[in-house]
Amino acid sequence: MKQKITLPYILTLLLNLIWGMAFAQTDTLSNYDLKEFKVLGVRENEVIVPLANIHKTFIIGGRKSEVISVKDLPANLAEKTGRQVFAKVPGGLVYDMDGSGNQVNFSVRGLDAHRSWEFNVRQNGTIINTDMYGYPASHYSMPMEAVERIELVRGTAALQYGQQFGGMLNYVLKSPDPTKVFSYENLTTVGSFGLFASYNAIGGKVGKLTYYAYYQKRTSNGYRDNARSDSDAQHVGLTYDFNENLNFNVQLSRSYYLYRIPGPLTDGQFAENPRQATRERNFYSPEIYIPSLSLDWQISPKTRFEWIGSGAFGQRSSVTFDGFANVPDVINPETNEFAPRNVDIDNYHSRTTEARIIHEYRLGHVKNFLTGSVRYFNNKFDRRQRGMGTTGSDFDLSVSNGFVRDMTLHSESIAMALENQFNFSPKFSISPGIRYEYGNSDMTGRIDYLEEGKVPRTIPYNFFTLGAHAAYFINSHSKLYGGISQAVRPVIFQDLIPGNPLATINENLTNSFGYNAEFGWENSFDDKIKYNLTLFRTYIGNRIGNILVEENGQTLIAKSNIGNSMTDGIELYLDMKIISSNQFSLSFYTATSYMDARYLNGNVSNGESNQDITGNKIEAVPTWISRNGLTGTVGPLKIVLQHQFVGESYADALNTRIPPASGAVGIVPEYHVWDLNMAFPFLEKFVLRAGINNLFDKQYFTKRPQMYPGPGIWSSDGRGFVVSFGAKI
Repeated sequence: MKQKITLPYILTLLLNLIWGMAFAQTDTLSNYDLKEFKVLGVRENEVIVPLANIHKTFIIGGRKSEVISVKDLPANLAEKTGRQVFAKVPGGLVYDMDGSGNQVNFSVRGLDAHRSWEFNVRQNGTIINTDMYGYPASHYSMPMEAVERIELVRGTAALQYGQQFGGMLNYVLKSPDPTKVFSYENLTTVGSFGLFASYNAIGGKVGKLTYYAYYQKRTSNGYRDNARSDSDAQHVGLTYDFNENLNFNVQLSRSYYLYRIPGPLTDGQFAENPRQATRERNFYSPEIYIPSLSLDWQISPKTRFEWIGSGAFGQRSSVTFDGFANVPDVINPETNEFAPRNVDIDNYHSRTTEARIIHEYRLGHVKNFLTGSVRYFNNKFDRRQRGMGTTGSDFDLSVSNGFVRDMTLHSESIAMALENQFNFSPKFSISPGIRYEYGNSDMTGRIDYLEEGKVPRTIPYNFFTLGAHAAYFINSHSKLYGGISQAVRPVIFQDLIPGNPLATINENLTNSFGYNAEFGWENSFDDKIKYNLTLFRTYIGNRIGNILVEENGQTLIAKSNIGNSMTDGIELYLDMKIISSNQFSLSFYTATSYMDARYLNGNVSNGESNQDITGNKIEAVPTWISRNGLTGTVGPLKIVLQHQFVGESYADALNTRIPPASGAVGIVPEYHVWDLNMAFPFLEKFVLRAGINNLFDKQYFTKRPQMYPGPGIWSSDGRGFVVSFGAKI
């Protein structure tokens, strides 16, 4: 049954929860300013901290947030090892599919980790999702060596950042030393499986102009056979300070990689040799440009304005021999050639402009904040698929006889959001907000196996979403927070395009609509123990999946709204000092989550009929995810031993346990992975990092994907060694 969330309902929930707190008998906070408040007990150079109550033009108070200091991580940055980068984020799921180092696939709270597409993904505040309404994945991939910190705000941030269930994920790049006219940084990495990466950056400040630029190159043969990756990335940013209150910024970023896809495995093949390949002629390559212009204006001490104009332009292409893992790609003895490969090419032209303003005002003696924003999208997404490619073995996108599917999706929308933080006392605040989004996507083009009249399709976007958040500070070390916010998962391009002649377009397909809710307690004791405990719920109504339909006496497959789901969970982050002295320290951390993710109702196709999935677990959602580690320091040397446990999950909504011969569906078994990493900075200008990934050489896999890169098992990396040396001048 669809949950009806109205503003009175939200306010009643929160006021009933918090009303008594505003008058609780607790210590008085003197000289208290919510804008600058952070939970005390945060230690210097700590890897993870919350965002401030007010972050630039955003209201963060009442939401769970994390800031990950990447520059301080003893981690495998060159290969973007997600379980190390997001080690202290409870509930964070990372899976591998594009070869180590090519892409970050990350999600929280039981959502889909595919290219982080459940998030509003940003770089320096600029949206980098490829196309929010066409294909919201982030194909752009900056080098992790360039990242200063990662800002994560959970799904209850949907009102301010966008409609995404996951929330906001912002990669903040490094900035230059403003006291120098010129500075240079190099970070060179070598490792197992032919890994070599070189990151080079320059920056400085000349008068009122600040500049920063980098170039990164990485190559790797990959853990599996036929899994080579070649990537490079560039960025240049210029900031001109007109005065201390006004600056203008120009940035251009590019990322590219070519990945030779080793193909999926069956369960038998994985057990026999997880490093083997079933394909040697498959390739995948995205090249994405992210230009942006931004203005940051402190209009007055109480008013700040930000504007960003940006785009995502480029191409994602693949050439593959498609088929299940048990279908070999071999030479046809009759023609003495391989079969022709399939060529797919996507072209992206996404344009966004966003303006935000925040104003501080007073009610009595306490500060309050009002923020508003307007965002405009104008995106064009060209998709050409099923072109007959060559019979060769290299990366060749040439086709004969054109493409079977040649489509264009043009999306346009405008969104407006308003949120106000009412500070009823120095300790208690509540922030109700609204968001309205209006627009549409028009699909045109041709699909050779579909009647011409069925192809054009207009998808309207008319979202009105509500939310409210609250925070209560028990004392300077302890905070309660909670909130609820509606969210939308729009119908995207691939939902509209029938995959084959036995599929059809569902005229009644609608967007998935739901909400995120959370209630948490953040606390610390005497700089020794710090923890955050959060209860959450994610409800998604009208989820999209496949069902069987009858059309003109023929049974066809159609994308449809299959039912509703609910994920209830608890997240714990705890960091505890065991030993602390001037020369030596030892601490323990855990980032653990429990998730009960199930379908409340629904039906999906089992190939022969539509089957009831009420009570089934949501696919690709493990019940337990737990990362635990010991961090030891001896002088400047930092060593981290980390263990990650991920429980079993299902590959499909039918909860298939026994995999078929292809390995396309079935259980994803639980796994334990250990990592050992160290970082040693010395002489103020140098740093040496070294690590052993997958210390005990566990053979495992993280998912059986149902779409790219193909159904089946995709082996994760076994034990590998990595060494990095960095220098700054």
